[in-house]
Amino acid sequence: MTINGTHDNPGQLTFAVPKGRILDEALPVMARAGVEPDAEFHDPKSRALAFATTRDDMRMIRVRAFDVATFVAHGAAQIGIVGSDVIEEFDYADLYAPVDLGIGLCRLSVARLASDLDEPGSASHLRVATKYPSLTRRHFEAAGVQAECVKLNGAMELAPSLGLARQIVDLVSTGKTLKENGLVETDVILDISARLIVNRTALKTDARVAALVDAFRREAQDRSEKAAAA
Repeated sequence: MTINGTHDNPGQLTFAVPKGRILDEALPVMARAGVEPDAEFHDPKSRALAFATTRDDMRMIRVRAFDVATFVAHGAAQIGIVGSDVIEEFDYADLYAPVDLGIGLCRLSVARLASDLDEPGSASHLRVATKYPSLTRRHFEAAGVQAECVKLNGAMELAPSLGLARQIVDLVSTGKTLKENGLVETDVILDISARLIVNRTALKTDARVAALVDAFRREAQDRSEKAAAA
């Protein structure tokens, strides 16, 4: 029997992790919480997407960050790790984020060309390049500006100089990439950190998911206490 894609009988759990910026920081956190992938996961030549773990009852999948949220929200994976930017962009009802892991820190920001001297607030309509159309529209609507979002999945910094969009909304860490492309950060939409996410039905029906949440919560608390004491 299946409920929202999760099974009500004991079976293999699926843990979804994101490719990219968060993964390197997430792996040691996961290991301390008792979740480790097998050796193939670390093989740079491997094209596999699903991997065994040190737990017989768990496999791991490695997918794009946006897809982590989709797999967990629909119950194809019961638990995962993803940035809070993805959670806020999709706002899935079946997705629950019980633990802030305190890693993958960055921000979602608005940027424009440094040479663009016009006040953006003076415009009632702007074209904005981003892979976060929902967050972008909400941000500009709050300022009384209609944002026409041009969806890009990369090379966002090129959009203003090539005339595709006057502004961009993208992830910013140090701001170095913006500066190298002649852009300036003008507003922060969201401060971001990686979160443990779970499928709500799986959390209610599978004790192993609840136990994992507790393990990650203890790990985050221990790490926070050690950092405060340092």
